[in-house]
Amino acid sequence: MGTEFSIDIYAHNQSEADRAINLAFDEVDRLEDLLSNYRPSSELSRISREASNEPVTTDPETFRFLQRAFYWSARSEGAFDITVGPLLRAWGFFFQGGRIPSGSELVSLRSKVGWQKVILDSQARTVSFSHHQSMELDPGSIGKGFAIDQVVTMLHGLGVTSAFLSAGGSTLYAIGAPPGTTGWPVNIPDPIHPGRIASRILLKDSSLSTGACTEKFFIKDGHRYCHIFDPKSLRPVEGVLQTSVIDPSATDSDALSTVVFVLDPTLSRRVIESTPGRKALVFRRPQTHQSCLNMNWPGDPCGQA
Repeated sequence: MGTEFSIDIYAHNQSEADRAINLAFDEVDRLEDLLSNYRPSSELSRISREASNEPVTTDPETFRFLQRAFYWSARSEGAFDITVGPLLRAWGFFFQGGRIPSGSELVSLRSKVGWQKVILDSQARTVSFSHHQSMELDPGSIGKGFAIDQVVTMLHGLGVTSAFLSAGGSTLYAIGAPPGTTGWPVNIPDPIHPGRIASRILLKDSSLSTGACTEKFFIKDGHRYCHIFDPKSLRPVEGVLQTSVIDPSATDSDALSTVVFVLDPTLSRRVIESTPGRKALVFRRPQTHQSCLNMNWPGDPCGQA
């Protein structure tokens, strides 16, 4: 995952808070060993290497992670897809400044991308690639949320009742609220008007994830290319600047921030409104139809946009 985590905890004394924070970071490191595609020794990297040759038996936790990832692939009709690792490399988003692959490169990559090529056998707890070609599973669009949910469960077990967790600033979770308040304050930046705040919310016992084309991108011949891909076209998504999603699960809010980024507004709204309590705020480029889309979001941020 390679993500910077931060944790703020309110506890009865400093030693309790320090112990909880140390255990939380140990848990993050343990999950990195399972799910990081930057670590060749991780369980996810082993699956990417070996599942083309034979079914790979994995541990229950990694399998549960993959089940949820592919649940969102099915639910979004492929808009969410953790098999896009080869696309990120081809477009220069791994340790490069960005590049535009040729049409023939993209054609050759099509056989290596696609969630339906991955077979999960829940009884044997195995993962295999149906076309017997190597693939690269990238957890970047859901791994942060999964890690946060695991840490939240651990903190609850330690009796923590007030904490705020951040994975790279893009996926957040609020346990309870600071003493004397009703929630943890979170500001959503306005990507259309830099420097402005689009929405101020109070987060409590819930998660918020944001996907944005304002930080990870490159510009070629005056055109901006975003790091979030449409798996069907094999190209970066066009026209969307930022999506924010609130959901009780950090795993789901992380995945949904990508789902809503990739899907068209009608389908996105259908997914968001299918579950009570789920909310989304979407900013598209000003020249596109409906530059601000409010899907159950608190307040009236689009009225201010």
